[in-house]
Amino acid sequence: MEATLSPKRPAATRGAPINLRLVLLLALVAAPFLYFAFVMVRDLITGGVISHGDYSEVDLKSMGNFFFDDSRDGVEAVPERFRNLDGKRVQLEGEMFAPNEAGNDVRRFELVYNIQKCCFGGPPRVQERVFAKVPQSMQGVPNYMYRDRVRVTGKLHVKTIKNETGTVVALYTMDVENVEPV
Repeated sequence: MEATLSPKRPAATRGAPINLRLVLLLALVAAPFLYFAFVMVRDLITGGVISHGDYSEVDLKSMGNFFFDDSRDGVEAVPERFRNLDGKRVQLEGEMFAPNEAGNDVRRFELVYNIQKCCFGGPPRVQERVFAKVPQSMQGVPNYMYRDRVRVTGKLHVKTIKNETGTVVALYTMDVENVEPV
């Protein structure tokens, strides 16, 4: 009896097994893009406000991303989702700017999304800042200016504060409960 050998098919036509290293490499390359897409979709769906029961996590960049004329507009120009946060407990992440405070602890500071990169046309606009104040009942909070991003929790106030010429100089203020580096 004569045995017949079938010729081996070339590797290109055979079903190649899935290579685990290739899958891991593709997952590693795709991860930053998937995370960026997740953040974008989440912000579109939530509008930058995510409720966590006793507080709301608010995206500081979204909070300032609207047109506001500081010489003409009032609090009604603030998007409703942010006006609804007035008097509520919120948590924000950003960078601390405390130009009038020197030392290890601060009592007043501004919270902005990014000190160097947030505003291509100059300093942050009034709607891109949160003016934070530590209550007298607390000690000052650590000065994290130019060091770390911080997570600030406290009661947010949405109101216009004007100077003597009628220009809005503050739109968001906050009574600070806690500041921690991110």
